[in-house]
Parts: sequence; structure tokens; C-alpha cells
Amino acid sequence: MTNLRGKTIFITGGSRGVGRALALKAAQEGAHIVIAAKTVEPHPKLEGTIYTVATEIEKLGGKALPLQCDIRDEGQIQAAVEQAVKTFGGIDILINNASAIYLASTLETPLKRFDLMFSVNVRGTFATTQACLPHLRKAKNPHVLTLSPPLNIKAKWFEKHGAYTMSKYGMSMCVLGMAKEFEEEGVAFNALWPKTIIATAAVEMLGGQSLIQAARKPEIVADAAIFILKRDSRTCTGQFFIDEDVLKAEGITDFSSYAQDSASTLIPDFFLD
Repeated sequence: MTNLRGKTIFITGGSRGVGRALALKAAQEGAHIVIAAKTVEPHPKLEGTIYTVATEIEKLGGKALPLQCDIRDEGQIQAAVEQAVKTFGGIDILINNASAIYLASTLETPLKRFDLMFSVNVRGTFATTQACLPHLRKAKNPHVLTLSPPLNIKAKWFEKHGAYTMSKYGMSMCVLGMAKEFEEEGVAFNALWPKTIIATAAVEMLGGQSLIQAARKPEIVADAAIFILKRDSRTCTGQFFIDEDVLKAEGITDFSSYAQDSASTLIPDFFLD
């Protein structure tokens, strides 16, 4: 296993939730963190901005570069990547974390919501990866980690929220295809997905505090991600990891500290049988 000290990690959507947890964990490992997200002004209902996360990273002794970036905009992606390279000298790791969610049936999904999910989840993942690849190809142990599910092609996962499922599977298809495409060059492409729902703003908006109580903390995903990113990029690629399984492989079997509420029954995440 390599270490992450001095590595530059470009994280999309890193102003809160799993992205923030990843940024803080990687900073503790000595990585330089590029927080590429939209939120620069405090939101009345959502915690965190790119600047608050940067401050948290710096308090841990890490180096952060907060960059306002909407991954629906090709120009903003290119500018953010160029600024990251100018500041830190390259990009070693990309984490495709930014994602949009709208859980609705076919007739209840407005096309603007459909377009948002596809422009952020699929196009945004593809575009950000494309922009980072010239720099990843120069890195010593380059990784692209995408927060997307295993490709579990069963009708039940499409039945109630087909548009969202297609958009998340689109991210996973990027992993599948690019892992093979860049295998010879040693750029790793893997996906990571939680075994249970995670306590994020999106989950709270979907189901309120009762859903949050049945979730795990974002730190379980962050801890699993760090183990993946330390692995050899030439031998660890094309995998669809589940957070629990990654931690078990590292000898961690007690997940109680990750629970939001130890008395609540955890709810499994989507796309897992």
C-alpha cells in the first residue's frame, strides 16, 4: 500500500456529506485537497461551503484549495483542473462524488429533474474525468474513485425511480469502460457504494430525521475510500466496492461507531440485494 502524503486529490461536491468526510479523512493522511463544488454562500437548509471545509482541512494541518465549480459547465471544470495543477503541481486522484437525486416514477419526473441528474451524474462524471486524465496519466499511483453502485440490472431498481437509477448506473458504466480503456496505462477506476443509507442532507430531505436515525455516518464511506486509494492502481481497478466489504478486508469488523443511532435498525441502500 502507498500512502497519500503529498498527493493531490480532486473531489467534486466536497462541501458537505460524504465529500466533506472524504476531504477531511484524506487531509489527515497528508493529502492536498481540491474542493470543487458549487456552494460558496451558506445555504439556509444545508450546512457547509467550499470555504468552511477548507478551513476544517487547514485546522487539521492539511492544504486545501476551495474552487467554485459546477460540473455541468465544461469551462468551470477546465478552469478548476488548471488551477489545481497550478497550485499543487498535478492531480493524483479524482473522486467523482457530486451527484443529484430525484426519486420519482416516470410520469412524476419533470424533464428538468431528469436533465439535472444526467448532467451532473453522468455527463459531470465523464467530463471531470476527461479533464483530469491528462494529469492522472502522469501520476505515480493514479486513482479515479466514483461514488456509484454495482451494476445490478434488475427491474425492481428501475420500477419506482427509473431516471435516477439510469443516471447512477451511467456513472458506474464510466467506471466499467474506463477501467478497461486505461488498464494498460495503470490508471485505476473503481466505484464505491455504501451498504446502508448514509446520513446526508439528501437523505434528510427524502425522509427527515427518522431516516437519518436509520443511517450510518459518512465517515464509513470515507474510511473505505482511503483504503482503496492506497492500493496499487495497476492491480486494483474495475471493482465495484461496498464500504463494509472494504473495511472487512482490512480487518475491521465492528461498525457500531459509524451508526447514527445504535438503537435503530439500519436501512440498506439502493441497488443491493
